[in-house]
Amino acid sequence: MTTIPIYDRTGAEVGTYEIDPAELAPRINKQLLHDAAVMYQANQRQGTARSKTRGEVAGSTKKMYRQKGTGNARAGHRRSGVRRGGGHIHAVRNRDYSYRLPRKALRAATRMAIAAKIRSGGLVVIDQLVFDAPRTKEMFGILKALKLSEQSTLVTTDGYDANVYKSARNIARVTISPVAELNVLNVLQPKRMLVTKAALDTLRQKAAS
Repeated sequence: MTTIPIYDRTGAEVGTYEIDPAELAPRINKQLLHDAAVMYQANQRQGTARSKTRGEVAGSTKKMYRQKGTGNARAGHRRSGVRRGGGHIHAVRNRDYSYRLPRKALRAATRMAIAAKIRSGGLVVIDQLVFDAPRTKEMFGILKALKLSEQSTLVTTDGYDANVYKSARNIARVTISPVAELNVLNVLQPKRMLVTKAALDTLRQKAAS
């Protein structure tokens, strides 16, 4: 069982949260974490890189000079891939890099990533995170009070909150995600994870169901 302090907006400890990382993931499978993270990165690739073959570059197809008698090596046209300005011999084409792992595997990997954050001490719990309007300065003050302003941080709320999102989106190295949109990549990339108590309760409920 792990005891995590619960902080308020000023950085003062107002309670503790008891959680066993095994509730989320009985074990950490590093290979599954790697496979899931690579999948999300592959799905982000645009795949729009393209280069021209020798049939697509500009230039004459006439033989540059006669085959024999010049003392030079045999040469074809200027579009050849071995010449400067010629086409690529193995040209790059547009392609789709995306693929999917089984849904159960991805959900398990996400729980493993959160459990790993708990075990490493990278998870910080706040009692609540509510704004009556977007307040970037106030959000930065909360992160500073929790000693998270100098580190990359994922802010996790129970559900989508427009005011929290707009308050944190312009702060450097801070990302925001509700519980329903968590995945291996956005959990593992930042060093720290700031989660509300309600969001952590929801994570436990989802893991138990």
